[in-house]
Amino acid sequence: MPNLTPTDWLIVLLSLFCAVAISFALRANIKTSKDFLQAGRALPTWICALAFIAAGLGSQEVIAMGAAGARYGFKATLFFSLGAIPAMLFAGVSMMPLYYGSGARTAPEYLRLRFDQKTRLLNACMFAVATTASAGISLYLMARLFETLRIFDPLFYAYGLPRQGIFAFCVLLFAAVVVVYVLLAGLTGAMVNQVLQFLLIVAGFLPVALMGLKDIGGWSGLKAAFPASYPHSAYVLGAGPAIFLWVMLGFILGAGHWTTDFRILQTAMAAKNIETARRIPLFAAAVRLSLPFLLILPGAIAIGLPTPQSTTVVRTENGAIFHEITVVPPDAAHGRGEVPARVDPTTGNPLLDSSGQALLDYDRSTPSMLMHVLPTGLLGLGLAALLASLMSGVAASITAFNTVVTYDVYQSVIRKTVGDRHYLTVARWTAAGGIVLSIGVAFACSGLHIAVDNILYLLLLTFSLVGAPQIATFLLGMFTKRATGDGAFAGLAAGTLAALLHHGLTLPADANPGLQGGWIAVVHRYPGFIAQCFWTTMFAFAANLIVTWVVSLSTKARPEAELKGLVHSLTSRRVRVVWWMRPEAMAAVILMAAIVLGLFFA
Repeated sequence: MPNLTPTDWLIVLLSLFCAVAISFALRANIKTSKDFLQAGRALPTWICALAFIAAGLGSQEVIAMGAAGARYGFKATLFFSLGAIPAMLFAGVSMMPLYYGSGARTAPEYLRLRFDQKTRLLNACMFAVATTASAGISLYLMARLFETLRIFDPLFYAYGLPRQGIFAFCVLLFAAVVVVYVLLAGLTGAMVNQVLQFLLIVAGFLPVALMGLKDIGGWSGLKAAFPASYPHSAYVLGAGPAIFLWVMLGFILGAGHWTTDFRILQTAMAAKNIETARRIPLFAAAVRLSLPFLLILPGAIAIGLPTPQSTTVVRTENGAIFHEITVVPPDAAHGRGEVPARVDPTTGNPLLDSSGQALLDYDRSTPSMLMHVLPTGLLGLGLAALLASLMSGVAASITAFNTVVTYDVYQSVIRKTVGDRHYLTVARWTAAGGIVLSIGVAFACSGLHIAVDNILYLLLLTFSLVGAPQIATFLLGMFTKRATGDGAFAGLAAGTLAALLHHGLTLPADANPGLQGGWIAVVHRYPGFIAQCFWTTMFAFAANLIVTWVVSLSTKARPEAELKGLVHSLTSRRVRVVWWMRPEAMAAVILMAAIVLGLFFA
């Protein structure tokens, strides 16, 4: 069990206390539903920018980035960071003027302004389901990790409680902290806390990267320790240039995440004005350039460190012979480096692949590095960083859920005049309902015995099933005048159906039908799950484009006068600023830095 000292526990408890205390301090500012759901559109730029990047650093993303670093090496940087940066720049330069300038309060509301009510409702319902599922999976992931790392074992043993209750305890504890500060201060409290949580993530993972590099012998030692068996691009995506395929995959999947996911966009739409809203994704993209060193590097180090083994040391002292025995758990001994092997929960033995090699639990790469590298006193900071990533992602999901349900479902359906106080009450009850649904998803994942090592797959699968159809609809709405409401609704439904069908008819190699696909029938096997997610995305995107365009051509388009401020070609903004302060110039500089960094990692 980890040797947590009172100092470590104090750091963890202080992080939880500060999250609640901040919201208590801000609750006096929440007087209207706009204050609760939109942060009053009055927050400073730096808070919005850090909240933007923190909202995209939930526990799923943090754990998945470390897992990808251990599984694919620095190629993962091309996907998680550099592939996403062009999407973030595109959101700031081209899409945010339409989101913010149209007066839309949410991304689905933009679809109502551009298309019609039915497209808005379909998108809002899809988003609500995906958001609660994402929050529930995050709670499940972190509770399962804390249970595996045996963090709370001493507490349960001290009070004679059964260890089987640790999972439920973790889920309820983490969810309670998030729902308290969301109910108290709404989006404002969530965003201010996300700034604190981002700083905790940096403070917790920076020592891991630096100390891990020291242990492995610096940068040269890390390169020499890279496994020779990293999967090639052909295994991951199919034949083709590795750099191109990784960047393309990151951009396609990242585009749906950074340009249409309201969990992220709500932080930029809370800005004071449209020019500030445009710069927020750009500032976040500049910060994201450093994340490979912070979050992907520890996973790459973990796979290259020596694999721990049980040892026996015999020594003599004052004529007595002492045997010092260090026993390493089977999952660690059969793993590689600090990445443990997956264990069969019924037998306790490591799981093996078809060739007899132990299957590695890549999602424990980052937590294992925390436990291995951080000394007593700093370990609490690392655990606080893990909790910060969880709370940041869950809070973003819950605040986005209550805003979309309140504005795009409840308010649009009742269609009657009620006081603002009524909507504020509805928003708070919706937030409470969202966290209850997320807790239900977490316990459902536990009941279905979903392995933690499937989190990277679930993250990519969510992007491909939900993000790909959405991005096609938003792109057609923002950059074409001919797309109609009937076409957008049909295309969004067709893209989602195509993604589900492709997933249900295909399966990665060496996988069984179920969560990873093939639940209808297995007509094709891909070399890996990333390849499956990539082609699911392509089919969903293409189906949406084709169906939307065919139906739009057979229906009447709206007059151009009604599309001003909603379509890029009909929206003009002339802001007199020096050239180097223009969003386009800032985006060009950040993109060049991303390309240089990509060539370095490639």
